[in-house]
Amino acid sequence: MSEIGEALGTAGEGGLLARSAGVQRGAVVPRDGEPGGECLNCGTALTGHFCHECGQKAHIHRSISGIMHDLVHGVLHLDGKLWETLPKLVFKPGRLTREYIEGKRARHVSPMAMFLFSVFMMFAVFQALGITTPTDINTDGNLKAIAAKGGAQLDAAQAKQEAELGAMAPDAPERAEAEKELADIAEARAALGKADKLDVGDSFNTNFNLTGIKSLDEGLVKKWQEHPELMLYKLQNNSYKFSWLLIPLSIPFVWLLFLWRRQYKAYDHAIFVTYSLSFMSLLFITLSVLGVAFGLQFWAFAALAIIPPIHLYKQLRGTYGLSRFSAFWRLMALSLFIWIIVILFLQALLLLGAF
Repeated sequence: MSEIGEALGTAGEGGLLARSAGVQRGAVVPRDGEPGGECLNCGTALTGHFCHECGQKAHIHRSISGIMHDLVHGVLHLDGKLWETLPKLVFKPGRLTREYIEGKRARHVSPMAMFLFSVFMMFAVFQALGITTPTDINTDGNLKAIAAKGGAQLDAAQAKQEAELGAMAPDAPERAEAEKELADIAEARAALGKADKLDVGDSFNTNFNLTGIKSLDEGLVKKWQEHPELMLYKLQNNSYKFSWLLIPLSIPFVWLLFLWRRQYKAYDHAIFVTYSLSFMSLLFITLSVLGVAFGLQFWAFAALAIIPPIHLYKQLRGTYGLSRFSAFWRLMALSLFIWIIVILFLQALLLLGAF
């Protein structure tokens, strides 16, 4: 994992150095050798560092560092904007969202680029940490193991109870209670015997109703019965591929919070949602690393419970210019909406897993 981090850091550092150093060794300058020469792409006279006609840079680099910068920038958008955007996203999310909505965008990574970057990083980090779906699920074996363990415990309890009952006098007052306990053990043994005969198909609800289309719903149940590990793998993969669905799913619920404030449009809510999801993804990555790699699971769970609502509160206040009370009650409503959005997203993933 450290090698991955060092590679990304080195590539990012190379990109920053390439931006700040100006003309470097290996760079191709305009034809006449002066900064004010002609654009190598369209031939337009240059008046600055970029061609005002086609937008190409005046200095075109032909070096390994230039290739690395283009690669990292193209995949991760890891340029100078990121270091301007990240601190604001973490500490001043409302200001960042408001500035982007108002048109101050040259200094900031766009919300969608930030979102894609965070999803890419989540996938890479989870793979590096080994946070993946299990591949050796054996539901039948698990049921039988549970039944066997429970049977051994019941055998021991029955033997103990029978020994105590045999030692009691026929007219002892405790005998009736002991006999009742022995009967309860026998009843539990009968129920466990039925569980021991269960298979995977019996453990699923065959009346599962996700789409209302009987054939499709039954097909989903059958797939989960026959290949649970494959379905879990598809569920995890689809959660990365279709994570963008969280954006259109969230926008209507945020819009409901500002139904009577017509100055805020769907576009404003989309920027708010996308930046918020980006932060939550990056937070989840950070806490996963702390929990898995450094054994700080307790603190990771505590931070996961405390930081998101505080961040959402600050982003609501800064983005929409709300008072403390207005931001608080909207935060409470949004916390409820988030559960609805997550359920809808999971249902969509389950449906996509059917194909």
